[in-house]
Amino acid sequence: MKMISAVIKPFKLDDVREALSEVGVQGMTVSEVKGFGRQKGHTEIYRGAEYAVDFLPKIRIDIAVQDDEVEKIIETISQTAYTGKTGDGKIFVMNLEHVVRIRTGETDESAV
Repeated sequence: MKMISAVIKPFKLDDVREALSEVGVQGMTVSEVKGFGRQKGHTEIYRGAEYAVDFLPKIRIDIAVQDDEVEKIIETISQTAYTGKTGDGKIFVMNLEHVVRIRTGETDESAV
């Protein structure tokens, strides 16, 4: 099993969620996060004063999946979240050692 964690632009969330549903993803965790990479933040003007915004708002999507679904999900997220501009995001894939469904006690693949 794998944990896919994708960091995307906030306005792409609905499109990505719909695309993932179409390829069979039944559940995900979504978090509002802030960060920066090569984008390095930006400056804004508020009430006539310029100030730096060091951390940019992003959305993080976490999905636990079977090993054979990883490439399909990465491709779906990549194509849907793509704008061609700096800050489109990143996708991380990690090994998932153990999963437990709290309500039923099911473990591993049957808990996903």
